[in-house]
Amino acid sequence: MMEQIKALASISGISGEEDAVRAYIEEQLNGICTMHVDALGSLICEKPGKPAPKKLMIAAHMDEVGLIVTHITEEGYLKFTTVGGIDRRVILGRSVYLSKTGHRGVIGTKAMHQQTADERGKSVAVEDMFLDVGASSKEEAETIAMPGDPVVFLGECRAFGHGYLKGKALDDRIGCALLIEFLKSDYPYEVTGVFTVQEEVGLRGAAAAAESVAPDAAIVLECTTAADIPGVSDEKQCCRLGKGVVAGFMDRGTIYPPVWYRKTLKLASDHGIMCQTKTTVAGGNDSGAIHRANGGILTMALSVPARYLHSPNVVVCQKDIDAARALLPLLAEAMTNE
Repeated sequence: MMEQIKALASISGISGEEDAVRAYIEEQLNGICTMHVDALGSLICEKPGKPAPKKLMIAAHMDEVGLIVTHITEEGYLKFTTVGGIDRRVILGRSVYLSKTGHRGVIGTKAMHQQTADERGKSVAVEDMFLDVGASSKEEAETIAMPGDPVVFLGECRAFGHGYLKGKALDDRIGCALLIEFLKSDYPYEVTGVFTVQEEVGLRGAAAAAESVAPDAAIVLECTTAADIPGVSDEKQCCRLGKGVVAGFMDRGTIYPPVWYRKTLKLASDHGIMCQTKTTVAGGNDSGAIHRANGGILTMALSVPARYLHSPNVVVCQKDIDAARALLPLLAEAMTNE
């Protein structure tokens, strides 16, 4: 599982540019599922099995947050904007990768000693940053990039500490890895796995896929914000690394069915699986689009807690991933049969 996550996280794929991620997943599931790509680019995988009392869809999104080139200056710098929700404080000074051409660059801005006292006291706006690709003119920069080109963070995915993993794009390549493994397993019932596109810019792929698949029930595999860091009160920590998979009761896009929220916690407890809930109503995931589609779909989410979400170095705990692996087939079977 860890090697699968590392492989997936190393692939570049901001929202709207998920092709390479999708190609990797198709290779992994070749001969296991019947697959097709919908008009938006989501990969829909039909896994055969016993006829299911209820049609189940399990979703994980392929896209990562990143940047997109908007303009090239006369001096050869690239201007950009964000794709997905990124805290501008994590952008400045970062090494990045232009996946279309294979070039690397550095995000820069005016040097601190050139800033006014007022400027030094504020975080730099995205429009005041630029991407330096080592070009000395606009003409040279145009051989490296053009407006519309995707830019991703460079953040090696690797193990560190005692059972932790850090890297870029773990949101939601962890979910993709969990879904790949599930579809390769001997789960007895037929099931539809969907690797969605454009989650980070408005749950767009999930909305389209839920309408076409038209399941009776759905499970979303995702990462969610953990705030178990210094300076955050206990009640605001949301969830904690090392305390298990997260089953939420509500976020900014979904109120999860109370009966199934409690059933999920009980399933985990009955099988000795570490499971926690979110202590704040925050964030959202593909559930927000899926549960409203096609007249309404019973939807639950299983999330892996992650620190520093949407940054070049997301941090997760292997124990939580293992808990999600263990709980997924139990919840899938329960939602299929009830």
